[in-house]
Amino acid sequence: MTNLIRQFLRMEASGGIVLIVAAVIALLMANTSLSNLYLEFLNTPVTAGIGHFMLNKPLLLWVNDGLMAIFFLIVGLEVKRELLEGALSSREQALFPAIAALGGMIAPALIYLSFNGADELARHGWAIPAATDIAFALGVMGLLGSRVPTSLKVFLLALAIIDDLGAIVIIAVFFSHDVSILALTLSLLSIAILVWLNWRGVSQLTPYVIMGIILWLCILQSGIHATLAGVILGFLIPLKTPEGKSPARRVEHGIHPWVAWLILPLFAFANAGVSLQGVSTEGVLSLLPMGIAAGLLIGKPVGIMLFCWISIKLGIAQLPSGVRFKHIAAVSVLCGIGFTMSIFLASLAFGDADASMMIYAKIGILLGSVLSAVAGYLLLSQVLPAKSVQKAG
Repeated sequence: MTNLIRQFLRMEASGGIVLIVAAVIALLMANTSLSNLYLEFLNTPVTAGIGHFMLNKPLLLWVNDGLMAIFFLIVGLEVKRELLEGALSSREQALFPAIAALGGMIAPALIYLSFNGADELARHGWAIPAATDIAFALGVMGLLGSRVPTSLKVFLLALAIIDDLGAIVIIAVFFSHDVSILALTLSLLSIAILVWLNWRGVSQLTPYVIMGIILWLCILQSGIHATLAGVILGFLIPLKTPEGKSPARRVEHGIHPWVAWLILPLFAFANAGVSLQGVSTEGVLSLLPMGIAAGLLIGKPVGIMLFCWISIKLGIAQLPSGVRFKHIAAVSVLCGIGFTMSIFLASLAFGDADASMMIYAKIGILLGSVLSAVAGYLLLSQVLPAKSVQKAG
């Protein structure tokens, strides 16, 4: 048994498998007699603080705003490395995921509005299918292990980050009503200090950790999604110092196992438990959930592929090294996994509306995300080369 466990832990796909299992368990618990236990677990109050400053939040918010900032730190580190010395190091290659993300936000919103544009209240949900759940998308891609080329994984990372940043801008512009100017100012000051540390080539991690925590607290209090702090910190930890040290790699190697085996499965478990109680077939087939599902399943790949094709034809951008357009097509379907970010946007759009709107919005998100995950996985498994078998000896 020990050898089997060791083999499983060595598999590149194992992290994605654990994440999917955690999501399935949550969905089952939310729709059985265990639903109360599940909700009690998510609402468990957790308090942390220093001196007179205390934060008291339910476990769900600590997972989504706190632990996921660590995941986004890893994402920021990986994308920075590829921008400086990897698959995104040229201007054309760096532009490619940015243009793809733009198409992946515009097309789903337009498709949603084609379903719900006539309903004044439902129109508020136009941004719901514009988001990509980077954790779940990477989890599904991870099921294919070493078959996935690094450049394709980095393309998905970069696209999803820009997509999430776009969602954060949407939240800030259209949904943020109580943004704290003081907290935003302190956030900018924290970023300035991190930039200075990077410029000075400071290799000790302690100053970055301290300023990263302060930045996270400031962004959290500002009213903007706190996970943004993780991406910013990841971009500002030096990849290399004049002495040849690599603080970024030390951080990545140190926390990657925690992200793969604790943070992402816990995130999946905390967010996948969508209750289907009281849902009718007529409601599922109504314009609101169908518009969201179509936006995710159809709008995402159409928008990404169209904008990618145009950018290549115009010579604005180019495909990443080792990636063909069929790979982009498969990944674009995977980007239709909106899930938690879409649910978050739905709560902002319909939080004060009839509760049934939020329920059916979640159904549409779940339907579109699951279909995108299955279709994206099947397409990727078809277009990627079979894993090479190494000869013994």
